[in-house]
Amino acid sequence: MRPDPITQLRSAIDSLPVRTREAMLEGIRSNPIVVGAYTDNEGGICPMLAAHRHGGRVTLLAFARSWDRFTGAHRVRRASRRELRILEAQLVASLMAEEHVDLEAAIADHRDLQRRSRTEREIVARRLTRSTTGVRRLRPRRRAEREALRRLEQELTRV
Repeated sequence: MRPDPITQLRSAIDSLPVRTREAMLEGIRSNPIVVGAYTDNEGGICPMLAAHRHGGRVTLLAFARSWDRFTGAHRVRRASRRELRILEAQLVASLMAEEHVDLEAAIADHRDLQRRSRTEREIVARRLTRSTTGVRRLRPRRRAEREALRRLEQELTRV
């Protein structure tokens, strides 16, 4: 059984080098894109030529065939917005799949940030409660002081 056109397109995209995928993404965002031919007579270009013009110097016939099959191209025409959105989404998804995320490192960074944030809040709270007159607690009496303290606390919780 032959895979559906979107699956074939994604497979062809995944087989492109990363630099070519990045260049194609740049190219389809900045050029009029056509289906069914390499170029048209009105300045439109195919996604592979767009990639080539943006530094992705690879020719892959499988991509061109899968693109034309996906779009149902029988003659040269401009790619529809829907076709371009799908191509862009597939390129972005393919590039994101290339990125290897180290979850353990991300979790460790998050916990470290939480610890530092908690420590910084405690230091600021201690500074706010100290006073040269021996008062152990800061009690803002005016609305402006309470508002300033509330904004400070909000800012500290974001850190």
